[in-house]
Amino acid sequence: MKNNLIQNSDQISEKKINWEDVQIVFKEKFGNEIFESWLKKIVFVEEYKNYLLLSVSTRFIRDWITSRYLDQILQIIKIQKKEIIRIEFIIDTLKDSKLTEKKTDLKSFSNKNISFLKDSYLQYNRIDPNKNFENFVIGESNKLAFEASKKVSNDISHYNPLYIYGGVGMGKTHLLNAMGLKLKTINKVMFISAERFMYQFVKSIKSNDMVKFKEYFRNTDVLLIDDIQFMNGKEAMQEEFFHTFNALLDKGSQIIVSADRPPSKLVRIQERIKSRFSGGLVVDIQNPDKELRYKIIKIKSEELKYLNSNSIEISEEIKIFISTEIKTSIRELVGALNRIVSFSRIYNKVPSLAETKVILKDLLSIPENKVTMDVIQTEVCKFFKISKNEMLSSRRSRYLVRPRQTAIYLAKSLTSKSLPEIGRAFANRDHTTVIHSVKTIERLKKIDSELNSNIDNLKNQILLKKSNEI
Repeated sequence: MKNNLIQNSDQISEKKINWEDVQIVFKEKFGNEIFESWLKKIVFVEEYKNYLLLSVSTRFIRDWITSRYLDQILQIIKIQKKEIIRIEFIIDTLKDSKLTEKKTDLKSFSNKNISFLKDSYLQYNRIDPNKNFENFVIGESNKLAFEASKKVSNDISHYNPLYIYGGVGMGKTHLLNAMGLKLKTINKVMFISAERFMYQFVKSIKSNDMVKFKEYFRNTDVLLIDDIQFMNGKEAMQEEFFHTFNALLDKGSQIIVSADRPPSKLVRIQERIKSRFSGGLVVDIQNPDKELRYKIIKIKSEELKYLNSNSIEISEEIKIFISTEIKTSIRELVGALNRIVSFSRIYNKVPSLAETKVILKDLLSIPENKVTMDVIQTEVCKFFKISKNEMLSSRRSRYLVRPRQTAIYLAKSLTSKSLPEIGRAFANRDHTTVIHSVKTIERLKKIDSELNSNIDNLKNQILLKKSNEI
């Protein structure tokens, strides 16, 4: 009897996930629109001991799903099988291939010139086929890094090591990935982040398995390490990395490193390691200029249009505005575009310039708190040809109520003020009055095209006024 219970429990734990059941829950949990647009595109590939391998057709779809829905997806899957603790995605551009073919391709792809450690977090291929040299957008700010990367891909050990640095979201990982893709065709490639290198190092020490660790990392033709700055302060790991670095150089292997700063400014990294980095070719990726930012926005817009045939065309005015205002990183630039696309899909229309400014207010170089209550009240009064005293009075004449409600609505939309703060700015009105005004305008906007247009014009005037003042 006891043996039967043990067998039954083993069968339960070994029961594979039913992906069709999972998709049914997805549809119930997220709704039909999100399911049809995104989650339906996920294809089940394989289930391992404690994680699932899923595939989607493009990197964009993968990034969108993982950034917005991954935690909830994992929770749904864990309800079916609690042993699953993580999900990993691969990019499969062969949309019509059969599941069996995908599994076969995956196994051959994983074993072909790609080093990976079994029973560890490295048990997947980090090299993304969608991050290649062909789709890397080139401008003056990244041309040198791009050309150096191409050179190394054609002639390893020509620049050794190659050290690429730049701010967050500038394309460093894209270039490392592109080099890995090109080099793996005839070389044994290891692509890993410094954080994962550290994890595997600590794990190997705990399991008394450092010999295997050394063999894995020293038996490769090309070692690509991303975000080397995360090695700071880890003395024992830096010691091992230094010896691995020297062993690879001695055997003629190529070493490629990325970081967020030049070697000389790395903090709490051994001087001898910084010296080795400086001894190769050090190139930087600078902030993208306006021309490159516009080129990226244009290309990404075309990609989105290709992926979603029913997507709405974003106006040239908005493309120029985004590429002019979002200056910090390429990642934020693409994120801004994604927000506009989401707005277009939800409301089935392209946002106006005023709506774009509101959607992107936390990314723009003009801080939202520069828009004051006084500016909003002044512009609304000018527009409706009333005085500010009339607007703030207790009179409830129709010609005063609508401008007052409009000003309160704009204060809620364009500032981060709380409801009580907005109420106090409008002659100490109660926060319930603010809520009523906002809801009234939101309802009327849906049925009154003239009011909708007036509010758009007012938003433009208010935001443009603050832009000029700054």
